[in-house]
Amino acid sequence: MAATTEEAGQGAQGITTSSNTGDRNPALSVVFPVFNERDNLNALHQRVSEAITETGLDYELIFVDNGSVDGSLDVIKSLAAGDSHVRYICLSRNFGHQGGLFAGLAGSHGDAVITMDADLQHPPSLIPRMVALWQEGHEVVYTTKTGHRMGALKGLQTKIFYRVMSKISGLNLSFGQSDYRLLDRKVLDALLSIPEYRKFLRGTVEWMGFRQTGLELSVEERHSGESKFSYRSLVSFALDGILAFSTMPLRWFIATGALVALLAIAYAMYVTILALVEAMGGPVSVPPGWASVAVAISFFGGVQLLGIGVLGEYLGRVFEQTKGRPVYIVRETSEDHDSGQRG
Repeated sequence: MAATTEEAGQGAQGITTSSNTGDRNPALSVVFPVFNERDNLNALHQRVSEAITETGLDYELIFVDNGSVDGSLDVIKSLAAGDSHVRYICLSRNFGHQGGLFAGLAGSHGDAVITMDADLQHPPSLIPRMVALWQEGHEVVYTTKTGHRMGALKGLQTKIFYRVMSKISGLNLSFGQSDYRLLDRKVLDALLSIPEYRKFLRGTVEWMGFRQTGLELSVEERHSGESKFSYRSLVSFALDGILAFSTMPLRWFIATGALVALLAIAYAMYVTILALVEAMGGPVSVPPGWASVAVAISFFGGVQLLGIGVLGEYLGRVFEQTKGRPVYIVRETSEDHDSGQRG
């Protein structure tokens, strides 16, 4: 079958090899990005199914295999074969956590959609409370972590990021926000219509508005395995958030350039005055200047390179946006398997 592009509003989200989305429209969808979480999936399926049963709503569970190499997809297919509520989307490679999230969001059919990690650190027991708040009229229910399983240095850096991010963007991003949230269908449709390539989901959802409320989240131990979110991923995540919502870093370099220029002018005036006093026979001498020149050149060079680097980050994102590449590419889905069996 020829590849088609799924679009929501004006923004192409991803490419799928099937246009078959099925006829089911459940009240609730739950999306799990999965990357090498084979040993967690059965427990995740059981606990989430039990939690949703308390709500009395019809539901679907969407597992997005994000390039796993440990057999996670085989476990997901086994779950789908034994439970009609389970669907899966298999991506052609790993498109990152955000890519996996958006693949699941775009493929969901529920009136409300919950996103959560597949490692069981997001407790399924919160789902009934999230659904209750949605039924009361809230269109976004987000969660904020109260327990943080990270080192002191990493925790401090994360706190600084959220404080800086909130300050420069004007968004109300508190420390500990996670991607465990519920979105009403109207919010999700608006989110998917945004044509931005690198969406910083936490900031974008806050920026969109709607009626939002939060729940405190006590992070649980991983059921199995190790975290796939490296320090490098954390730095990239922070850069995406800052650059997506503010041009303040560019303005900082304008201010730095102006300050350096004023200092240079002041120093030039100082040296000129010394030279005039020396020429008039005063008891002063003009400093030789080799050390100061070397320091000044190194300093100015460093500032310029930093400025060029920041500007390059913005230009790089513009370049990525103009290429129009999809956020993800789907290799196969549970609907493909079902249609093959019917055929």
